[in-house]
Amino acid sequence: MRDEIIKQARILLVDDKEANVRLLERLLKQEGYTNTVPITDSRTVLAQYNECQPDLILLDLLMPYLDGFGVMEQLRRRTSGTYVPILVLTADINADTKRRALTLGAKDFLTKPFDPVEVLLRIWNLLETRFLNLELQQQNYMLDVRVRERTQELQDAQIEIIERLACAAEYRDDITGLHTYRVSQIAVQLAEALHIAPDKRELLQLAASLHDLGKIGIPDAILLKPAKLTPEEFEQIKAHTTIGGRILSGSHFKLLQLAEEIALSHHERWDGLGYPSGLKGEAIPLVGRIVAVADVFDALTHKRPYKEAWPVADALAEIERESGDQFDPSVVAALLQLHKHSHRAIIPVS
Repeated sequence: MRDEIIKQARILLVDDKEANVRLLERLLKQEGYTNTVPITDSRTVLAQYNECQPDLILLDLLMPYLDGFGVMEQLRRRTSGTYVPILVLTADINADTKRRALTLGAKDFLTKPFDPVEVLLRIWNLLETRFLNLELQQQNYMLDVRVRERTQELQDAQIEIIERLACAAEYRDDITGLHTYRVSQIAVQLAEALHIAPDKRELLQLAASLHDLGKIGIPDAILLKPAKLTPEEFEQIKAHTTIGGRILSGSHFKLLQLAEEIALSHHERWDGLGYPSGLKGEAIPLVGRIVAVADVFDALTHKRPYKEAWPVADALAEIERESGDQFDPSVVAALLQLHKHSHRAIIPVS
């Protein structure tokens, strides 16, 4: 099968002497090579190369207008990164000539007059190497495709696992499971308004969905209590931040490291009166400050076991009142600007 492929190779025959070109054509045809392109004007080689994309070039060196060195200079700029062998056939047997030709990209070198058997063997070897190289390129390409497909599958699986984990935690006090989705979307819009880099916004969108993962460790009697919590019960509720942090801790992946940071910091307050660590101002990670605003906005505008949904305007007014106390003023300003100027809603509140 490979023999048939090699015999179908496209070969350029470049020599200013037409008799030499015809001799090569006959020799190759007798051996079964029929896809040859004769060229006696070296100035047309580049155009012919672009048109037929040859597998091999037989090239004379001593030619008028543009010698073989000039041809190789042109081709070297065009063939960068590909293996298209050049077999030089010339009467010039000077060692410097040979060295220069090989330096410019010639893969083999024969002097005239040549032995037909040796020429055919050299041609076969160069073409075999050419097609082995093409096979290797194709194999590498297919391997790369499979690796990218597999990588994408793993990424998709990781994302789905994160989404399902977030949904499992949220499902206990939000039967729709949409709170985590809405918080993630609001957080991404806020991050974009705050000019956070796209790659970190992409991580934030996934990591923010795990902000309340620690609710898994809170008893239903407290988490779903419709009445006001006692101080002791509220302390247990607050523990969801550290529970989530412990679940997510120790990961080597940036996504889960960011999720841990958010889980631990999204209930900190700008004035330092939040929990669990009482961080203040810019000591609170920016992602935590962003998710804090997104979380409260969504919680206010949706029904919970202990309250009815607020109108959007009332929720925005409440968040604005807490600017500088509970929330980072810059994040609040971004939320208000999004609501005022965005052609799309901040996030659906239905």
